[in-house]
Amino acid sequence: MAILKAFKGLRPPIGIAKELASRPYDVLNSSEAREEAKGNDYSLLHIIKPEIDLPVDLDEHDQAVYNKAKENLMKFKANKWLVPDESAKLYIYAQTMDGRTQYGIVGCAGVEDYMNGIIKKHELTRKDKEEDRMKHVRITNANMEPVFFAYPAVKEIDDIVSNIVNNQKPEYDFVSEDGFGHHFWVINDENTINKIIELFKTKVPFTYVADGHHRTAAAALVGNEKKNNNPQHNGSEEYNYFLAVHFPDNQLKIIDYNRVVKDLNGLTAEQLLEKLSKDFIVKDEGSAIFTPTKLHEFSMYLEGKWYSLLAKDGTYNDNDPIGVLDVTILSGLVLDNIFGIKDLRTDKRIDFVGGIRGLGELKRRVDNGEMKVAFALYAVSMKQLIDIADSANIMPPKTTWFEPKLRSGLVVHELI
Repeated sequence: MAILKAFKGLRPPIGIAKELASRPYDVLNSSEAREEAKGNDYSLLHIIKPEIDLPVDLDEHDQAVYNKAKENLMKFKANKWLVPDESAKLYIYAQTMDGRTQYGIVGCAGVEDYMNGIIKKHELTRKDKEEDRMKHVRITNANMEPVFFAYPAVKEIDDIVSNIVNNQKPEYDFVSEDGFGHHFWVINDENTINKIIELFKTKVPFTYVADGHHRTAAAALVGNEKKNNNPQHNGSEEYNYFLAVHFPDNQLKIIDYNRVVKDLNGLTAEQLLEKLSKDFIVKDEGSAIFTPTKLHEFSMYLEGKWYSLLAKDGTYNDNDPIGVLDVTILSGLVLDNIFGIKDLRTDKRIDFVGGIRGLGELKRRVDNGEMKVAFALYAVSMKQLIDIADSANIMPPKTTWFEPKLRSGLVVHELI
């Protein structure tokens, strides 16, 4: 069963919480981070993207960058921009998008759970990205950013959360510049904290990494590293745990993650349509944006027109948790067979567009000549994600897009 642990959070004062909270380190590049943090000394980007405070031409993986992260964290603590709670707490972090709110329990997950498979994943991680975040955790001795977990919904936990949010004023409550609402409650009652922990221990058999596989791996691997390097290790040390926001699976919604391709692999538009008709029912949908409405239906934008592509029977296997995925169908029948794109992680001819940008972004990138063709997919369901994680399978790259992203900095977990 899943470990959930209360901890003494390091948090911003109410008056600067909105300015300090930032988008995650991996959703913006260095130049975007510089621009976003410009004129805002409070921004957590100074710690999670510390290269913004160093010369532009410095490699973001230079040791000086990690040293700057530690220096800036010490500055934030000295200035009381991040202040520790006096006792161990759990927290509730809610996000609102398009009138829908999801409520997560903020607490520490167990390194042991990651190592023994209680925490399940659905994506592969890259060693270079793992090592980058491991260096950051090592030098700051903290989980500066939470990871995004899902768990099988438990009514008793839902009831406790509802009681708190309906009867207690949130500690932080603001709308970020992207229009998403962020609401954060501190759970102070020790009996309530213990009850939630016990419910996780008895009613939550597994948790699932929804977003943040590299941060999860880095946090767990550093914790395990500290354990192995400590002759006096006894299991109670703070490094045995890492920061996570746990959302009930029935509150989460995955949005589409789409593809754009730079060339037609030597084909004309007519030849491409002919090749597609072997495995798909192809229909011209005209110039108005066409959005897929069901599994195994795709949208394609090519030379100013939208097309629907419906995979023919026999081209997929509904009994295979990987084979049934639309990303698998598109990758095999189209990107590989027709375009010759074998590795989605490394091929420079393909790019990926999160559904939060809308299908208009696909049209724009084709119309401006940057790309030749775009494909939109029907979003993966939480059930599909959990089925794949439960079967110890791995989803193809760039399959899931969760929105809104967690804001980093509302609470930090120190490993000391």
